[in-house]
Amino acid sequence: MNSAAIAPLPLLPFFLPASGGQRYCLLHLPSPGRSARGGIVYVHPFAEELNKSRHVAAAQARAFAAAGYSVLQIDLFGCGDSSGDFGEARWDIWHNDLHLACAWLAQRVDGPLTVWGLRLGALLALDFASRAPLPLARLLLWQPELDGRRVIDRFLRLRLASGMLAGGAREAPGHARAVLANGKPVEVAGYLLAPELAHAIDSVSASALLPSVPVYWLDYQAPEHSAPPLPPLAREWREHGAAVHVASFGDGPFWHSGELLACPQLLHATRLLCRDWLDEERQPP
Repeated sequence: MNSAAIAPLPLLPFFLPASGGQRYCLLHLPSPGRSARGGIVYVHPFAEELNKSRHVAAAQARAFAAAGYSVLQIDLFGCGDSSGDFGEARWDIWHNDLHLACAWLAQRVDGPLTVWGLRLGALLALDFASRAPLPLARLLLWQPELDGRRVIDRFLRLRLASGMLAGGAREAPGHARAVLANGKPVEVAGYLLAPELAHAIDSVSASALLPSVPVYWLDYQAPEHSAPPLPPLAREWREHGAAVHVASFGDGPFWHSGELLACPQLLHATRLLCRDWLDEERQPP
């Protein structure tokens, strides 16, 4: 999958009608005249991580298209170029958006349907797969968040950090949590976080979700470290009968990097990890 092969592939931007407005989508298609081997729906990460990771997700989507898959990238409600403000976003609305995206793609593409998520998008993908009304073939998880409460706690720490940098009165730790508990939103790094969304994310834990489809899991591992051990949750899932395939990459945490990272190691690791369904010569005739 070299760059020369994937550069000219068709790309279709469009708005998908949905509850509360429209969802901005990018559809990556295989080469003209070639039938898609399946469909992949991408679930982006949370808040500013969406913007910082767009270029890497797009590069991987092109690579999947070059392998013969139709890939749908959707901006969830209140995110990116879709309708709604972030402060109006809700976990259930995002679930509905994923159902809409999967149903739309399944109607247009024969073959297996994959859901691919990054960070909180991976946790959303896991949660969605646990109650998806559509049959899914597999999950691809990039650096998955495993505990929603930790996600919100880390997000709220950005508020403390920005307040300290601004030189204003220091906010007491736990203040933002108290505000949310009282049913009021809080602003974090320019994003208005609604208590309904925060509480819903708090309640989601990957440890309570046992995947019923094969999982392909990639985690970042600093190059100077030795080979990473199998994540405890992946081991637990395997013990309960789930098919879990794990690999690592060393490009760096591109989802919050101050510079744009190309991440060739991640793309290469993804291709190797997913070779049982990406490599055409392994597919049955």
